[in-house]
Amino acid sequence: MKKIVLFVVIIGLVILGCFYFLKRPAHAPKLRLDKASLLQNGDIVFQTSVSAQSKAIQLATGSQYSHCGLVYKEGNVFYVFEAVQPVKRTLLKEWIARGQDGHYVVKRLKNAESLLTATALRKMKKIGDGFKGKRYDLAFEWSDDRMYCSELVWKIYKQALRIELGKLQKLEDFDLTSTAVKQKMQERYGSKIPKEELVISPAAIFESKHLRTVLSN
Repeated sequence: MKKIVLFVVIIGLVILGCFYFLKRPAHAPKLRLDKASLLQNGDIVFQTSVSAQSKAIQLATGSQYSHCGLVYKEGNVFYVFEAVQPVKRTLLKEWIARGQDGHYVVKRLKNAESLLTATALRKMKKIGDGFKGKRYDLAFEWSDDRMYCSELVWKIYKQALRIELGKLQKLEDFDLTSTAVKQKMQERYGSKIPKEELVISPAAIFESKHLRTVLSN
């Protein structure tokens, strides 16, 4: 009798275990940074942000990517220098995990070997340090008082290397017709939209003729 009871208990536990694993929610794959050795100082990393304004940026620019930053390596640790609130450096693994589905794309200057010298990288870092701590620019103004992500990347490359990563556009050049974009414009500007304001978008940098893709997951 005891053997029968024990057998029934074991069968019951097996069934419960199978039910648990079949019903438990699927988890996102673990973040893999085994390709981090392929990265270099000065690389530009792109992701789809999960911020409130990300969808509006995607719709306005026609791009999947709404956020970008610069890769820096200190010792054996990789960081992303980015314009959030405030401008700061973030551990690469934390930056990647913060994006949608952990997806990212890394781009690099086509002639990085000759242009991104130790001297050039020091100059880029010095210029970047001048922006560190600045508040995030919700209005996307073309001034150095505040910074948004693609503006930070563009200005560091422009001031350090005289390279323009992507074409500057006016706010009116973007697709401002969707409801999500209109809502954000209303929040930021009210009825006075600065359509002549110069803007550099993550999409424009992503499509820059000066860059090539070196890594994507």
